[in-house]
Amino acid sequence: MVTLTDTRRPTALPDLLVESLAVAGRRLRRLRRGPGRLIGLVMNPLVSMIVLGYLFQGSLSISGQGSYQEYIFAGVAAQAGLAGIGPTAVAVAADRRGGLVDRFRSLPITRSAVLVGHTLGDLVVGLIGLAVVTAFGLGFGWRPHGGALAVLAGFAVLAAFMYAMLWVGVMLGMFSRNLETINVFAGLVTVLFTFLSNAFQSVDRLPGWLRPVAEWNPVSAVVTAVRELWGNPVAGAGGFPAQHAWLAIALSLGVVFLLTVPLSLRRYRSADH
Repeated sequence: MVTLTDTRRPTALPDLLVESLAVAGRRLRRLRRGPGRLIGLVMNPLVSMIVLGYLFQGSLSISGQGSYQEYIFAGVAAQAGLAGIGPTAVAVAADRRGGLVDRFRSLPITRSAVLVGHTLGDLVVGLIGLAVVTAFGLGFGWRPHGGALAVLAGFAVLAAFMYAMLWVGVMLGMFSRNLETINVFAGLVTVLFTFLSNAFQSVDRLPGWLRPVAEWNPVSAVVTAVRELWGNPVAGAGGFPAQHAWLAIALSLGVVFLLTVPLSLRRYRSADH
């Protein structure tokens, strides 16, 4: 007769990395079998780019000089990061509803590896989606004007923002099993955080009572920093967050990680069956 014992061991960084990559590989294999998720990630940014940057370009303008297509691309790219919240939340909630999370919890693996692996796999998917959006952006007239390192730094900022948003999705999926509620909430976050920012228009064109909301929106800081790195138009940049975009990014993303990671891991350890 075999006696089952608790073979979990103290967490070590190499163990966490290997186990997280194994979970991430599972996520990527599911994408290969059903690529519809990747299509869903890029649809919102592409629609925004086509509708705002191409069909309505004659009726939209920005303060100062520069191409509107170049102006909105950083906002479109940030929208691709927000678009990852919903699919990640739905995947985590579906795993909980299907009992997969319970099976993971019964295995002798590092507890945090499951959620970290989720985010790493979804980050790869998100970066693929961002590459697709970038290819379309080049086709619609976007051009970076900075050096190669500055362009790469801009994409690195977007990747960090995307990873922070994935943890928002993980937390949402850990605290709600209702897929309809998750889809509605994630959709609202994507729309509100994108349009209540400087992603598609300068904040000085917003009503006075909305302007502080847009200025302190983390998306505005990310978009401003990326535009500066890429040498794209930075129109109507005002207020403390725009003038200190890097500090605003560090503070806002730091708060996101400090809230979502511990809460998600705690919920994972104590999740009801």
